[in-house]
Amino acid sequence: MRTVWKNPVTLHAIGEEGEDVVVDTTLGASWALIEDWPLEEGPVLDKALAVCAAVSNGKAKDEDARKALIEAAIEAGVRYTA
Repeated sequence: MRTVWKNPVTLHAIGEEGEDVVVDTTLGASWALIEDWPLEEGPVLDKALAVCAAVSNGKAKDEDARKALIEAAIEAGVRYTA
């Protein structure tokens, strides 16, 4: 969960005051999805949270969480740079 990703994801204008959020760990992805996300629910959001949990349980890889975060951003209409 705390392993730094080789390729961080920048989520644009999603922070508390509209700032960009740089996500470079699965833990960071979890926090962004829980705290900063513009949607309260959605199937891809749910999947991304499940993938982050699977990483913490050793059942998925950090890259899986990164990809799931990007997919959730697409679902939510969040601009990102990856």
